[in-house]
Amino acid sequence: MDPQILIPVGAILALLVLSAFFSGSETSLTAVSLPRMHTLERQGNHRAGIVNELWRKKERLIGAILLGNNLVNITASALATSMLIGLFGDAGVAYATIGTTLLVLIFAEVLPKTYAIHHADRMALTVAPVLRFFVLILFPITHAVHMVVRGTLHLFGVEMSATLNPDRSEEELRGAIDLHAGEGEEVRHERAMLRSILDLGDVEVAEILTHRKKVISIDADQPPRKIVEEVLQSPHTRLPLWQKNPDNIVGVLHAKALLRAVEALPDIDTLKVLSIANAPWFIPESTDLLSQLQAFRSRHEHFAIVVDEYGEVHGIVTLEDILEEIVGEISDEHDVEIEGVQAQADGSVVVDGAVTIRDLNRQFEWRLPDTEASTIAGLVLDEARRIPDVGQTFVFHGFRFEILGRQRNQITTIKMAPLGDDASTPLDTAVGK
Repeated sequence: MDPQILIPVGAILALLVLSAFFSGSETSLTAVSLPRMHTLERQGNHRAGIVNELWRKKERLIGAILLGNNLVNITASALATSMLIGLFGDAGVAYATIGTTLLVLIFAEVLPKTYAIHHADRMALTVAPVLRFFVLILFPITHAVHMVVRGTLHLFGVEMSATLNPDRSEEELRGAIDLHAGEGEEVRHERAMLRSILDLGDVEVAEILTHRKKVISIDADQPPRKIVEEVLQSPHTRLPLWQKNPDNIVGVLHAKALLRAVEALPDIDTLKVLSIANAPWFIPESTDLLSQLQAFRSRHEHFAIVVDEYGEVHGIVTLEDILEEIVGEISDEHDVEIEGVQAQADGSVVVDGAVTIRDLNRQFEWRLPDTEASTIAGLVLDEARRIPDVGQTFVFHGFRFEILGRQRNQITTIKMAPLGDDASTPLDTAVGK
């Protein structure tokens, strides 16, 4: 073959290889798993450290890749045009355009990018050292280009920011959690736990507290023997003490402290319960769970009395309550089993009205709103704008709600059924039955 043809052909092929390298590198470094690279770097992987370094300077990285890719593509096109004009005259321009376009598209774009998408982490680790070299060599040019770009954008009032604000960072975390693959029970539980951790700062203790109607408390003015008897009958280790009326909380009695005092005294009737009780810790119902969790840790306490805006006792919250918001229900041998959710054979669910919306969303991965109401009964009341009768049916937020039980003005039992593919679409209709 004529050397005058062989040399340009060899040069064009070499340029196509370089173009494929730049194209594949761009795709792999764009699709690479940054959390995995971070983990590998901490484990001592030098190449992963280079990948993270390139990502921290991604403007330089993208600039170097685009500069190199465009340079080799244009050079290959120019060589092909020059060679084919010499062989076919003016028609060589058309031949060069068609031939170069096909070669670049197939072998320098689609092929390397397809491979890079499916092997992003592996390819990124392979090309990172070479790309760092190109970034350093081409930095003066890419820096000048970026200055021109930033100046042009500034003229139109566009400012460039390299950092993510906290809200956007949280959105990315939530998106990554939703993309956590798998439909098994274990994977669903992991997703629920991760979402709950991010929600701690947005949930108030009023949404998870044990209402005062359900709190087991003890009259501190009773005889000591009666107090010991009530403590032994209770499934809890910490119990509020009150005097004169149940809303007047004067202390928190720990069962272990009580048993120590009983053992140390010769006569149980001489026991002064208030002397061994801890002072009550009152917190406002608007406290968010993250702040309360940190307060529990700093004070080395597990129990707090929740009061409303008027200072009235609303209920109690414990460290276990907050932990259950993250990991789900925690039961031990002394817990009383309360069935609040019963799945039916037809796919519907019978729910106790006091069950929280967050618990339902976590268990079934639903998206029912919990901004206006914390319990499922509260959600029905908020949407219906009235106190429904037994047998009435409502349709909203992609679910069908049928009222099964009611005591006075309180909804006690509700039957819920998702509306298939429309379950995620709010429907502002209500049907009286």
